[in-house]
Amino acid sequence: MSGYVLSWFDLVARWFHFVAGISWIGASFYFVWLDNHLAAPLKSEDRENGVIGELWSVHGGGFYHNQKFLTGPTREPLTQNLHWFKWEAYSTWLSGMVLLTIVYWFGAQTFLIDPSVMPLSPAAAIAISIASLVIGWFVYDGLCRMLERRPRVLAASVFIFLVFSSWALYHVFSGRAAFIHVGAIIGTIMVANVFFVIIPGQRRMLAQIRAGQRPDPRPGILGKQRSVHNTYLTLPVLFTMISSHYPMTYSGTYGWLVLVALGVAGVLVRYFFILTHRARLVWVLPAAAALVIVATAIALAPRGSASATAAPVSFARVEPIFAQRCAVCHAAHPTQPGFPIAPAGVLLDAPAHIAANAPRVREQAVTTRAMPLGNITHMTDTERTLVGAWIDQGAQI
Repeated sequence: MSGYVLSWFDLVARWFHFVAGISWIGASFYFVWLDNHLAAPLKSEDRENGVIGELWSVHGGGFYHNQKFLTGPTREPLTQNLHWFKWEAYSTWLSGMVLLTIVYWFGAQTFLIDPSVMPLSPAAAIAISIASLVIGWFVYDGLCRMLERRPRVLAASVFIFLVFSSWALYHVFSGRAAFIHVGAIIGTIMVANVFFVIIPGQRRMLAQIRAGQRPDPRPGILGKQRSVHNTYLTLPVLFTMISSHYPMTYSGTYGWLVLVALGVAGVLVRYFFILTHRARLVWVLPAAAALVIVATAIALAPRGSASATAAPVSFARVEPIFAQRCAVCHAAHPTQPGFPIAPAGVLLDAPAHIAANAPRVREQAVTTRAMPLGNITHMTDTERTLVGAWIDQGAQI
């Protein structure tokens, strides 16, 4: 498949994934908000009919009256016109898998593998990629089954498992791919919660209600537990979705710790908003999240360079480096397979283009070492240092 066609598949899949994700997370956030705003029913006949909570709201020029029945109405048959909130989750995961296939499996040599981390063949890397998602779900599900009645211990265990996953994947794949795969593990856990636990549990309860039986509440309890997990995982997984745009987060030696720190910040922010649903403003939570982010930013800040005072570096010395290590991708007509156009539209195939993009090159190739992707052109440390010195001395051509 040509790189140009693959790019269009990437665009459409990414767009669809983005829209589906908005639908899924939006519905999840709304129902968490709704559950936390329900009040006891005012009418005795509603209570006798099985209503456990209700809410009046206004939106879009109309008024809405939501009522929650834990096990369906008691004085009337349950409506046949039920909407199941599942395809939002399924379509998000399926489109995400399409993206994983297009970017990280078809482009394994460039985006998935970093020989300096672990020299893998594309087949081995893809196999590990798939295995990480499968193993991630089974480990999480096993923990939930073993620690079902100990929610705090379960939460701590899941956190430790995700920290371990971050560390392990960071020592197998490129930093960028490791971040995405931790997000893919979380996303797989979230959608598997819907597919294997929440929806089947609701179907069992529905079948019992339709048969005139008293529903077993346990499937609902388990579904609620998994749903709570999902809502706390949303902000960390959203960060991994955008992380590839910020190489300073994943390109350092301790990138896996950065992922953990920013994931924790996301959980703290989500918990803050959940508490606001109950009219509790616990400002220490966003303050703690901000502190984590600021501390991470300070830890990742580039250190001062002495290259500006080093021996002068002429453009003639760095021009061959740009030609051999950068311009094969960043050119009007790239020669590197898999790149139909220059990534991000950045051109480094002419002196004027190189000078104009010098600050970006400093950040991507010298400071964060995120480029070349997977170091596919084998840029050496000496070459990075030389390019950094030339840029620090004014990037004169």
